[in-house]
Amino acid sequence: MSACQTCGACCAAFRVDFSAHELDDAGGHVPSGLAVEVNPHTWRMRGTDHVPIRCATLTGRIGEQVACGIYEWRPNPCHEFSEGSDACARARQRHGLAPLHGSAPCP
Repeated sequence: MSACQTCGACCAAFRVDFSAHELDDAGGHVPSGLAVEVNPHTWRMRGTDHVPIRCATLTGRIGEQVACGIYEWRPNPCHEFSEGSDACARARQRHGLAPLHGSAPCP
């Protein structure tokens, strides 16, 4: 099991904004029912616009075992997030988790 599958802090620490072109009804893969419009060109994953932040597709308990309900269809910011990056360390810190060492794309 990867560190990402036991963490999930990134899914409960940041807004996830992405291009409207990534929505399934625009020819992309992200289910449009799981996103809210920010403006005509930008959408945000549901739950990442709330406080506390928690993506609507995140299942499980942060720091124990988590999964993404739309892993294969997640937006580009999620694909590009790197395990062990500075952003990862900030997200983990917000949830009381120690930073990881080394940076690699999340599986």
